Amino acid sequence: MTLHSRIFPVLLIRDQGLVKTRRFGEDRYVGDPMNAVKIFNEKQVDELAIFDIDATVQGREPDFAQLEKIAVESRMPLCYGGGVTTAEQAARLVSIGYEKVSISAAALDRPELIAEMAERIGRQSVVVTLDVRKEGLLGNHNLYTHNATKKQSAKAIDFAARAEELGAGEIVINSIDRDGMTDGYDLKFAKAVRDTVNVPLSFVGGAGSIADMAKLIDAVGTVGAGAGSMFVFKGPYRAVLISYDRPDNAREMT
Repeated sequence: MTLHSRIFPVLLIRDQGLVKTRRFGEDRYVGDPMNAVKIFNEKQVDELAIFDIDATVQGREPDFAQLEKIAVESRMPLCYGGGVTTAEQAARLVSIGYEKVSISAAALDRPELIAEMAERIGRQSVVVTLDVRKEGLLGNHNLYTHNATKKQSAKAIDFAARAEELGAGEIVINSIDRDGMTDGYDLKFAKAVRDTVNVPLSFVGGAGSIADMAKLIDAVGTVGAGAGSMFVFKGPYRAVLISYDRPDNAREMT
């Protein structure tokens, strides 16, 4: 099967509404999730990633009632992350219509969960999302969880490789320091991750245009290019306007 690069919007849920953040802070309300899903249906989006950014921090499970309503409305593949701590929860999400289930803090706390989920829902449905911040004079890429409030001891690239070994079907690298800044992806780090793991990779954080996504695809090859701000804001004053450039632009570059 030939894989193509994917362009996908990333939606952040807080208190059942959509927000957009900058560097995992400065959250701004941008609308209702159901309205966004309806718009992206019309735009024929490749895939939609939805993250409840408070579920893990608050120690609660996914809001299955809201997520089922979203899945019923959606006509595109869905990935969900936030508050998933068991293979049973992952299976329930798949049963209501989510093709992929993402884990982050839970994977770092108990890596065995990756293998448990792979056995329960299939490796292709298991996503491990790593929130990474570039820090220090050496530019080390450190791992964080809980909305970038808890620094982890594991190294980002090392854990990406371990996640693949345990059964992750996809690795998502989410850049904390580039989140909402629309100044491009961290291409050097993207290439370093690509050289380390073989499973499908996606990158989120920094995209401000299709050109930024083209640079990522040119640098890394077949990849998922995720973005938030460029799909929900318009113009220098960041007016809320949900949009989507057709993914054919990305496929032509693969």
